[in-house]
Amino acid sequence: MNHRIPLYNADGELADWVSEQRLALLEAAGLIARVVRHPKGHINRAILFRRPGEGAAVELRQYMGTRYSFREHLDNGRLCWKLRRLGHGDELRPIFLAVVAECMASQ
Repeated sequence: MNHRIPLYNADGELADWVSEQRLALLEAAGLIARVVRHPKGHINRAILFRRPGEGAAVELRQYMGTRYSFREHLDNGRLCWKLRRLGHGDELRPIFLAVVAECMASQ
């Protein structure tokens, strides 16, 4: 049986479907970072090493920016949302008031 194995790049994107023979050649060349196997022993997927010039992995939080609210566990076991402070004291108040003034300006 000619079983095809998914081959992923270092970022987790599907790069190709390869045969077991081709995977063996890639492993012998030192290009495979990890082979994931099923508990029964067959290969589920293979992951390539990051190649030079491919760039660093981009994490989800780099797209989303800073989280200003997060879930907080209270002593009584409940969860609630807590807001992250954006500054200390009144250092951001003038900026906030300037934005509000611009929004309220007559058009």
